[in-house]
Amino acid sequence: MAFLVAVGARRAASRLASLPRAPLRLAGAGLPYVRHFSRDSWETTDDVDLDSVAYGFMASQALFSGLEIGVFDKVAAAGEGGCNIEALEKACGVDGPRLKTLLTALTAVKCLRRSEDGLYKLSPNTAKFMVSGSKQYYGDYLQYQIGRQFYHRMGALPEVMKSGKAPSYASWFSDPEVAKTYTQAQHNGSVATAKYLVKKKLQLGGISDMLDVGGGSGAFSYVFTEATPGLKSTVLELPEVCRTGESIKTQQSQDIQDRVNFVELDATSPDWPVSDSSFDIVLMSYISGSVPESVILPLYKNAFKALRPGGRLLVHDFMVNDSLDGPALGALWGLQHVTVNAQGLGLCPAEVIQRMGQAGFDTPKCETFEMIQGMTKLIVAHKTA
Repeated sequence: MAFLVAVGARRAASRLASLPRAPLRLAGAGLPYVRHFSRDSWETTDDVDLDSVAYGFMASQALFSGLEIGVFDKVAAAGEGGCNIEALEKACGVDGPRLKTLLTALTAVKCLRRSEDGLYKLSPNTAKFMVSGSKQYYGDYLQYQIGRQFYHRMGALPEVMKSGKAPSYASWFSDPEVAKTYTQAQHNGSVATAKYLVKKKLQLGGISDMLDVGGGSGAFSYVFTEATPGLKSTVLELPEVCRTGESIKTQQSQDIQDRVNFVELDATSPDWPVSDSSFDIVLMSYISGSVPESVILPLYKNAFKALRPGGRLLVHDFMVNDSLDGPALGALWGLQHVTVNAQGLGLCPAEVIQRMGQAGFDTPKCETFEMIQGMTKLIVAHKTA
């Protein structure tokens, strides 16, 4: 449900261990590239770097602005020799001293490198991840989902903390443009996450029916059906998200189009338009942290009803460790969700597994996997055969 969100995250994150960018494409010929997020000031020091935390938003906007006006693509197009400011002014359509100020900021935070004769080049990470022609690009995720959507929502956090009031994802995505921007930006990151999941974490086996709850663009469904001959998937999603998902579905092979079906539904509804004991897998990616805490258990109960005996519930989401002291990016993503889900629960494996057990799943058999390193985890629950 467009409770989709990561990384990818393309992206979205630990460069996906799989993405919110995100989200990516494939690195080389094998598995999706696995990028590990780390902030030494958060994870390895004993005290907070207050200035880095307080002023970090300025660096974020410098990066987003560079993406918005095409700085990184333009520098990349100039080749190994680099690009001077006059050429960038013309290529980006920006004149005046403000462009130089932006380039200086991007150089200071290591996105760019500037030679003594004034030529700008990309840093290795910028060239790999922020240039649209790169296979590992996830700049669109950062530009559209993080920069244009979540960044502004985070500005409301102090008021949400005081009032306990925030728009729900359902109301947020009732705006067609918001739903479209979010879903498209998330798609590639979710594809990479799904590919990593089926190649490295999960044996799908001979399953025939899948329920993708809040499946956004259908990214997981496309990957799972492609990897499993004969598998059919039903995607439950909000109406406006379904429209974008149907558009993205037309880009898939005809075989995949025939085996993936979108059904309009707010997954928080107490009744799902599916039959009991009809599915081998129920997937919830970025759902549990995007709904009010009181809805999580009913979601898992609905999943239990929908599964055949021996079926599995897959919960993938931003989570911290059970010790509740990190990792930082998992914690910050949980906090971001508060701005559109004021009554939501910051997730950790213990909280998820407890509710799985209350819904009827066999808790001793629950399995926890790291997915996007430092950001998301996957928990697999089993319905007794």
